[in-house]
Order: sequence, then C-alpha cells, then structure tokens
Amino acid sequence: MANVLWLQGGACSGNTMSFLNAEEPTVVELITDFGLNILWHPTTGLEIGDQVKDLLKDIIAGKVQMDILVYEGSIIQGPNGTGSMNFFADRPMMDWVKELSEVAGYVVAIGDCATWGGIPAVEPNPSESTGLQFLKKNKGGFLGAGYVSKGGLPVINIPGCPAHPDWITQILVAISIGRIGDITIDEYQRPKTFFTEFTQDGCTNITNFSQKVDGGFGTRGGCLFYEVGCRGPMTRSSCNRILWNRQSSKTRANHPCLGCTEPGFPHHDLKKGSVLNTMKSLGVFPKEVPTGRTKLAYYLEAGFQKVMPKNHKIMETSK
Repeated sequence: MANVLWLQGGACSGNTMSFLNAEEPTVVELITDFGLNILWHPTTGLEIGDQVKDLLKDIIAGKVQMDILVYEGSIIQGPNGTGSMNFFADRPMMDWVKELSEVAGYVVAIGDCATWGGIPAVEPNPSESTGLQFLKKNKGGFLGAGYVSKGGLPVINIPGCPAHPDWITQILVAISIGRIGDITIDEYQRPKTFFTEFTQDGCTNITNFSQKVDGGFGTRGGCLFYEVGCRGPMTRSSCNRILWNRQSSKTRANHPCLGCTEPGFPHHDLKKGSVLNTMKSLGVFPKEVPTGRTKLAYYLEAGFQKVMPKNHKIMETSK
C-alpha cells in the first residue's frame, strides 16, 4: 500500500478533473487493485479545517507515512516571497510544501503550473509563481535544483494543460508497485515513456507537413495548422498514442497542438511562433524547424519529400 497526499496551489483544478476521468487504470482501480490510499485530496477528501491541518502535522512529524506527495498548481510565493497570496490551513501553502517534501517518499508534479509555473508564471508574474523544481526551462523552481526525495529521485514532472489522466495514474501505479526505478526521465524530469516522441507522430496531417503539400486556405508550408502556431513538431507527448477519452487528440481533430507539455508553454518563443503568435514562413518553409534538426538538413529533406510524389506519379503513368 502507498499513502498519497494530493495538494493544490495556484491551479484551476483541471488536472484533478483529468485525473478523475482516468481509464487505464481508473481512480477506483488505483485504490482497489493497486493499493493506493489517498490520505487527502482537495476535491474528494472528507476532512476539512483542523482535520486537514492535523493530518499534515502528523505527516511532517512522522506519525503518518506519506509515500507520494502529488502537487497540482503553481507554488505562489507572492507578495515579496511571503507566500501569503495562497494561504492553506492557517499558513502559506509553500511552507507546507517545503516541509512535506522533506519527508515524502516521492514528489510528483502534475500539470504545467506545478512543473514549470505554467500560465500563472507568465511575465510579469505578479503572484511570483513557480514550479516545484523548474521555472519555465530553468531548473531550480521552489525546491531548488538539488532537491531529491527520500526515494532518491528529483520531482517527477507530468506536464500538460491538463496532463493526460493515464499519465498520472500509471506513474502512481509504477511507484506503488515498486517499478518507478524502471522508468527513466529526460532533462526536464518527464518520464520518457510518455514524453519521448513528438506530438506530430500520428497526426493525420503529417504527410502534408513532411512533403510540403498544400494544406488548404492558401498555405504554403505544407500544413495549414503549422503556419498558425501548431507546436506538434516541437512538442514531446504521447497524445496520438494514448488518445484522449480513447477517441482522439487535438491534431487528429484538426486543431493545432498548443505545445502544453513543454516548459515554454504558453508563450514559447514569440520570435518564432507560439499559440499566441502566428509563425512566419520563408518561402514554402517555416521559420522554425522541428526539434533536433538543423535548418539546412530539414530544408533538404523537405525538398526531397516534395518531389517524391511527383516522381512516383510519373512512374505510375509510364506503366
């Protein structure tokens, strides 16, 4: 059995709503089949007021074991580093998190606000929000770059706005059954099992994108949605492998990917394009190329892909 405490700071509760809709496994299966004991959750917990405060004190004192601390929302440090913009159980939430993280077996940050600071941390950031161990792409955050839980790992980041429910539940299962050591994390402390491939993998427009075939409405970049801000080629997530509601994803529904699992969300790089700023084109090529490619290599590959369909048709006609 693993004891789980779920706290929420500067958040909209979107990740809680996502979590409660998990299917593989469901929240009920987490409890009945995998032995998770949810000590308290801000939405489903029965305890209120002093009952919650007493529980937190008992955890810090070592009277109650906490195997997993799940945190949703940004750490609000304002104003002036006091944390008084976010009071919880008679003290700043950040003070509770600081002490609870010291006794936690593992710490899991759920959603962009908890991982990178998210929307609350967008400049000018009046609430002085940050993520648990990152502020956007910069490691450190609230707990500091050197933080390691009692289980020997830094904060495990499950980003997304919101995070996919199955990413959440499957990581909790891995911890509860002692298999978290089998999961490797990337430079942003995301489990590689969910955040290795790019969102564009499995997109129904991927052929048009790679071959620079017109995507409609006068686009010249090969995919209409890439020119209006789709972040699929720069975003690591499994949205097209582990579908939302077992049905679809943004790109499969012909909606641009917002890049919500990347630390730059929501602004990314305004000079190159973001969900708030249309990308620019260099002729038929986008100004920003997919992650991991140089412009020269990408342009050569794209040019080769573009002529391939024409050659193929010529060969078919000659038959």
